[in-house]
Amino acid sequence: MDILNALRSITGPDHVLIGPDTAGFATDWIGKYQNTPLAVVRPGSVDEVSQVMRLANETRTPVVPVSGHTGLSGGAHAPKDSLMLSLARLNAIREIKPDARLAIVDGGVVLETLHNAVAEHGLRFPMTFGAQGSCQIAGMLATNAGGSNVLKFGNTRALCIGIEAVLSDGRVLDLMSELHKDNSGYDLRDLLIGSEGTLAVITGAVLKLVPAPAARATALLALDNLTDALSVLNRLQEATGGAVEAFEYMPAHYLSAVHAQFPDLNPVFDADHPVTVLAEIASTAPADGQPNANGSLPLVSTFEALLADAIEAGQIQDAVIAQNDTQRSQLWARREAAAEVCLARSPLVNNDIALPLDQIEPFLAHMASELAQLDANADTLEVAHLGDGNIHYAVFPSDPALCDPVMEKVEDVVREMGGSFSAEHGIGLSKLPSMQRRKDPVALDVMRQIKQALDPKGIMNPGKVLPD
Repeated sequence: MDILNALRSITGPDHVLIGPDTAGFATDWIGKYQNTPLAVVRPGSVDEVSQVMRLANETRTPVVPVSGHTGLSGGAHAPKDSLMLSLARLNAIREIKPDARLAIVDGGVVLETLHNAVAEHGLRFPMTFGAQGSCQIAGMLATNAGGSNVLKFGNTRALCIGIEAVLSDGRVLDLMSELHKDNSGYDLRDLLIGSEGTLAVITGAVLKLVPAPAARATALLALDNLTDALSVLNRLQEATGGAVEAFEYMPAHYLSAVHAQFPDLNPVFDADHPVTVLAEIASTAPADGQPNANGSLPLVSTFEALLADAIEAGQIQDAVIAQNDTQRSQLWARREAAAEVCLARSPLVNNDIALPLDQIEPFLAHMASELAQLDANADTLEVAHLGDGNIHYAVFPSDPALCDPVMEKVEDVVREMGGSFSAEHGIGLSKLPSMQRRKDPVALDVMRQIKQALDPKGIMNPGKVLPD
């Protein structure tokens, strides 16, 4: 009770939730991990975060930072006697600088809120994924989140040039630089990005913005194989000067599952095709957004011509181009349904892996062979950010006892092909065994030393990222 009263004196009694009031934080988004915190505390300023952390440090109380609570790896799991520190009240967009193309924000700003705010200035923050209506900037930075536009703009790390964080002892680390170049010592910003709350609580960021596109062109492509898909990607990149923003792979069995679960999303093509790709290009050039005499946009006409050439060359079997924003949204809905489709079945082995681009098709073939020997009745469902080599490879074993062997087999094949067992979802709890098995021991030792230096009492999101 002493610590709860102390917390109430910092944030006000309405912002220290206990018992039934913590119901909204009781489980993670996928329902795998149950939270039993001592309390959920919701500071309303950086100074309040600092006071909370000083108190936690003095009392050796574990602190689990939580943002939008949409993680997929158990990174915000809160055990008994821990505090969940919610950033929901730190939700101010401090400043938008159109000329410098920067946004200075609190860590609790929701991604979609930022999208809408910068759009009023003809700009955008070029990171998007299915949880954009609830995920928060601090959580994105803590996991170095990816998404559908990584192909052109990079992960969240590439879009952040300044950061503010509160350390385990309550000190505020002010790295809110607006500089694109700064070689003054270790890059502590990049150290905190991707650390999943195990080193500090991210409370603010300086983010890069880009001009809003004058025109977009979005299409669903039907192909026979991934080799042709990569050729088409390269063709589009070369012909458009690197204007491809998304190139998302969806196989036939994935789309069948989407259409079964979401009947309103009718099949686009008359027949199934082994490979379907959602491709999108965009241009900021004003001329590309000025309609031609026939009413079509130059960028869309260019896209149509490029796809027609690929069809004539036999690389594409069919293509449908969105004619308006509604059709574009419907095409994207198929790709953004991936998490819901995968989580509708169990048992589930949810892999978030990265591979060299030319190894994706060999990986899928190799895994099909290995899986047939390990569990002949297992099923799979996969989608991929094909342009950056990130595959979400879900396996549904016939027996829950096979989950761990399946996970290890996927890791084996990924390692043989020069890939990584974690691409964009973070480590959290669920990938600790993978870290133990696959991460370089020297790298793990260095990480533990960094953790000890910044969090000597081990109160920052304990038990995550680093295996014992």
